[in-house]
Amino acid sequence: MRQLLAWTLAAAAALAAAPTAPAARPHCPRLTTSWHGDNRARLQRVIDARGTCSGHTGAVAAFDWDNTVTKNDVTDATLSWALRHDRLPRPARWKDTSAWLTEAADRALTAACGTGAGAPLRTSAEPRCTDEILEIRENATTMSGAPAFAGHWNHRRTVPQYAWVPQLFAGRTPAELASYARAARREALAAPVGATRVLGTHTVPAYVRPYGQMRDLIRTLHRAGFRVYVVSAGAEPVTEVWSKGVGVDAAHTIAIRPVLDRRGRITTRDEGCGGVPATRGAVIPYIDGKRCWINQEVYGVRGAAAWQRQPWRRRRPALAAGDADTDVTFVGDATGAHLVIDRGKPELMCRAYDDADGRWLVNPMFIDPLPRRTTPYPCSATAWTAPDGTPGPLLRPDGSVVPDQAGRTP
Repeated sequence: MRQLLAWTLAAAAALAAAPTAPAARPHCPRLTTSWHGDNRARLQRVIDARGTCSGHTGAVAAFDWDNTVTKNDVTDATLSWALRHDRLPRPARWKDTSAWLTEAADRALTAACGTGAGAPLRTSAEPRCTDEILEIRENATTMSGAPAFAGHWNHRRTVPQYAWVPQLFAGRTPAELASYARAARREALAAPVGATRVLGTHTVPAYVRPYGQMRDLIRTLHRAGFRVYVVSAGAEPVTEVWSKGVGVDAAHTIAIRPVLDRRGRITTRDEGCGGVPATRGAVIPYIDGKRCWINQEVYGVRGAAAWQRQPWRRRRPALAAGDADTDVTFVGDATGAHLVIDRGKPELMCRAYDDADGRWLVNPMFIDPLPRRTTPYPCSATAWTAPDGTPGPLLRPDGSVVPDQAGRTP
């Protein structure tokens, strides 16, 4: 008995002296798709450092939608479907659809489309009307080349032709607009990659595809405990239809939010941000407006402070992704990785290639990537757009000018 006790005590002492086995490492969700260069490895490092692999949850990842998560624009796909199926309501006056619509645009739209509230526009049989609407949406001009918008607006907070698309649906309900988006989505996903269609005299994309790499990235971020948001300058009822297809629900989808009338119908006014009340499109998720909407809706920052860059980590996304100058501010706010899908947009590409903090990642479009740019981006001259619309040199935070940058992808 005495010997058994001695053996037991000795075994216990040996066990206590043995090195402690390392604790089981938390699950580390992994990206599974191919990316350009070392982008997959760099994205994985951010996921591992800010997610469950390091014992963290709740970090934010924010994505632009059109041409970032998808190839082609889902609001344009919905507008295309609505034009072909006579779903746009006829306004009493075209001038009422936008605070900045010019007399020339009002005359062109009235001549091509008519006026008189109540009946839908017969755009399926009126190619002149379709042409005027698409030309104004795409180029902010009428078919004759006259400016479609004029006046004063903050060029880093809105662009009239973006705000105009939800305004074209004034009188419809969000549910009706969402139903148009669902029909357009079915059609765009069924069309083969590369397909186009002709509307009036305009040739427009007939297909949309969510990028497999972006779907995998969003899924991996979710599994790693990130809060994933979509922030878009499209119409929110439309963007919500698409974002849920990659696992982002309506509560995490931010886009242009129309103010509704007492009957629950869309008006030409949009909800405001950063202390700016509801307006006729003066503040939308566009350039600096995307920062404002993220600060306000994701982090609860109210008033004028929502327009400002917030403290590092605590109130800024860990990862942000975009494809255009409309995204440059919020993508630049990210603290872990600034992911850029290269569509050749100068302010965004100048920031990305200057890579001031070493965290910018540039990836070619996953479908039909652009050829490498043969001339430098004009970073030192005209890449910056001031609030009054004046182009100028792009500056770093220390005030130095970003030098012109050569394209490097694909």
